[in-house]
Amino acid sequence: MPTISADTKVQTVITTFEVNPGTCHDLLGELRTTCDEVISQQKGFISATLHVNDAQTRIANYSQWETREDFQAMLRSDAMLERSRKINEMCKNFEPVMYDVVYCSG
Repeated sequence: MPTISADTKVQTVITTFEVNPGTCHDLLGELRTTCDEVISQQKGFISATLHVNDAQTRIANYSQWETREDFQAMLRSDAMLERSRKINEMCKNFEPVMYDVVYCSG
């Protein structure tokens, strides 16, 4: 379960995927499998959540890692490089971006 707090010292990564509405659920399935089989097994992994917009044209993945280096090592792993190629074929584009939480309300 993610903990969102400006006081938490974790690396937050938000990855957005642009998809066609007809392929949204196919990509969601692949992302879930990749998370279960590859990403969640990597050093430093804390959590991941998938979100879909109403039009089913965008998927967002909110993930947390112990360090920036842990996330980068996962991206460079052979297993993830193989999955990334497949994921890239299933969407128009995707972009992981690292963030620091600077404010939380509520």
